[in-house]
Amino acid sequence: MATDVLLVLSTFPPGDAAAAAARALVEEKLAACVNLVPGLRSIYVWQGKLEDEAEVLALIKTTSDRFEAMRTRLLQLHPNQVPEIIAVSAVDGHLEYLGWVRHAVRFEIA
Repeated sequence: MATDVLLVLSTFPPGDAAAAAARALVEEKLAACVNLVPGLRSIYVWQGKLEDEAEVLALIKTTSDRFEAMRTRLLQLHPNQVPEIIAVSAVDGHLEYLGWVRHAVRFEIA
C-alpha cells in the first residue's frame, strides 16, 4: 500500500539549529513531527577534503503535498551551504499514525 507520507532526512551541525528548524517546521504545519537524533558521526568528502564531523539527524514526517513548501522553508532555516534533504516514501505503516501525519500538516486556505 503506497501512501502520501514522507520521511525526510536532514543532518545539522551540533547546536540549536536543528531544534529551531524542527520547531518552525512543526509550528508552520510543514511537518507533523521532527525527531532529532544527536551523536551522529558523518564521514564524507566536501570540497575535495575528507570530513569526519559530529552531526544531528533530523527525521521529518510530512506529506507529498507539503514537501515542496517544507523543503523551501528548510533551506531557509538550515545553516549548511548544501543541506542534506532526502525524502523517502512511506510504503506502508500504522494507518492511524499515517492519518495523524496527514491531519497534522493539513492547512486551511482562507
